[in-house]
Amino acid sequence: MGFDHNDHYHPLLLRSLPRDARTALDVGCGTGRFARRLAAHGLEVDALDPAPEVIEDAERVSPSAAIRYQVADITEIALPAARYDYISCLASLHHMPFETVTRLRAALAPGGVLAVLGCYAERTPADYAVSLAAVPVNAVARLATAVVRGPGGTAVRAPVKGPAMSLPEIRQAAARLLPGASVRRLLFWRYLLLYRAGTP
Repeated sequence: MGFDHNDHYHPLLLRSLPRDARTALDVGCGTGRFARRLAAHGLEVDALDPAPEVIEDAERVSPSAAIRYQVADITEIALPAARYDYISCLASLHHMPFETVTRLRAALAPGGVLAVLGCYAERTPADYAVSLAAVPVNAVARLATAVVRGPGGTAVRAPVKGPAMSLPEIRQAAARLLPGASVRRLLFWRYLLLYRAGTP
């Protein structure tokens, strides 16, 4: 496995974990790399993905009593209300209607955090400028990772789909559906959306 843009942002995402978080939902978990990071922080994790092959690989690579892997479509599965202290969604929200965030919001426990590492469609001059700046950094990072890690890693990959929403559209939708959420552009063709549920 070479340099992975999502893996690169794991430390950033983990900084948004609530201090006393105990339960987490990882949406679109893929082969489970971020779910394993959450479990390593002491959380009980429900890790969902609609692709059976990646769930099978996740269970093979890292069986863990702290992680419950499940083949499931987040737009269809019934989620428990106010259950999770932390919900992560890494490069998967663009595979579903953005309005799905309202289901995730309802599943957050009071004070819980929804963290979306998302992809956006490039449409503005700022998008292209950041993309251009990312290209040489990306090349160096891939080379450095290849030298450090060497060959190996799982050959299983989650299905890929291009994003349809631009960053301004994402910000507008987030302001409407997740009042108080922040949306921040990141370097490697990603954005970070953070939303904290209110307390009673």
